[in-house]
Amino acid sequence: MSSISPLARPFPELPDIGGVQLRVAEAGYKYSGRADLTYVELDEDTAVAGLFTNNVCCSPEVELGREQIKAGKARALIVNAGNANAFTGHRGREAVEAIMAQVAGHLGCEPGEVFVSSTGVIGEALPQDKAKAGLEAVFHAERCSWEEAARSISTTDTFPKGATASAIVDGKTVHLSAIIKGSGMVAPDMATMLGYIFTDAAIAPEFLQQLLAAANEKSFGCITVDGDTSTSDTVLTFATGRAGNASLSSFNDPGADAFAAALDDICLQLAQLVVRDGEGAQKFVEIRVTGATDDDSARNIGLSVANSPLVKTAIAGEDANWGRVVMAVGKAGEPADRDRLAISFGNTRVAEKGLAVEGYDEAPVAEHLKGNEIRIAIDIGLGDGRAKVWGCDLTHGYIEINADYRS
Repeated sequence: MSSISPLARPFPELPDIGGVQLRVAEAGYKYSGRADLTYVELDEDTAVAGLFTNNVCCSPEVELGREQIKAGKARALIVNAGNANAFTGHRGREAVEAIMAQVAGHLGCEPGEVFVSSTGVIGEALPQDKAKAGLEAVFHAERCSWEEAARSISTTDTFPKGATASAIVDGKTVHLSAIIKGSGMVAPDMATMLGYIFTDAAIAPEFLQQLLAAANEKSFGCITVDGDTSTSDTVLTFATGRAGNASLSSFNDPGADAFAAALDDICLQLAQLVVRDGEGAQKFVEIRVTGATDDDSARNIGLSVANSPLVKTAIAGEDANWGRVVMAVGKAGEPADRDRLAISFGNTRVAEKGLAVEGYDEAPVAEHLKGNEIRIAIDIGLGDGRAKVWGCDLTHGYIEINADYRS
């Protein structure tokens, strides 16, 4: 990993999840001297839900995952780091199918119960010889920690990312532990790079899918680093049922609301961690939009502002250039009225009713922008729609990382 982001958060203590075993090994896809293959073995009858990228040039891992998720069952997860295996034609698909078959043979399960993700360079087929040898090594590796697994799935990440949450369901405490990777090529409209959530709750896969989709709308669907949507974005949630609660199948079941809240919480934690590790980022930006015609409109306006290179570079330069925010609101393609618009930086209102605030003092805004936690509030003045989105600034560091990514 490169130098740690100034916005990094320490890796938390994550509880073990019954029915989940983690192992890592070195396959040598791109890196040397570090684990780049992660193997998660799951108990039989583990339920799974998932969301995948909407990028139409997606990887075979995503194509297969979309089909596999329909059955709602999982026995294993494989994550390869350093090679995205995307835009690789039949060779890429054959590599994934070979991995699925090898793991299925090891576990005695169906290949469709083995989920595979890959991340890294696009356009190079995953080398089957390295994958096969890596799997043989990882099958016999010692169990590892959550942090080791989080490091193994990373590419340009500067720190390992994990989160936890819990809930009381049917009188039982159920736990959720999760890891995620993501730093650049992040503007997901379903997930964020590669994220995996594990819980010991018993829950029907159809209901788990419903809850994950809802959690995504408030978390992964509200972040951006650079406006690009990856070919490989995936988020999967696995539920082993080892907590012993009566299985959840709808919001009518006791504890369903509590579990949904815990899933919402852990997804938001993960999403914000990705933004905090945005490539080259020095500032974490929260944009709160109110007064839009509806919530979707508010979200789209917020993302328009968060994705604007002019807004992002102004924040990087600590320049209180609120005119760029006005521009980004106006280009969002959503209903807005210049003469009703109000904008604040931190706790300071800087513009309203189509004008700069009379007597506006830029000093407190400049002081706010010197920090690394930036807040921008935008009131559209048209309705009750609201949303929060999260992004980061755009610095020379982003260019340096991506100018020679393949070298």
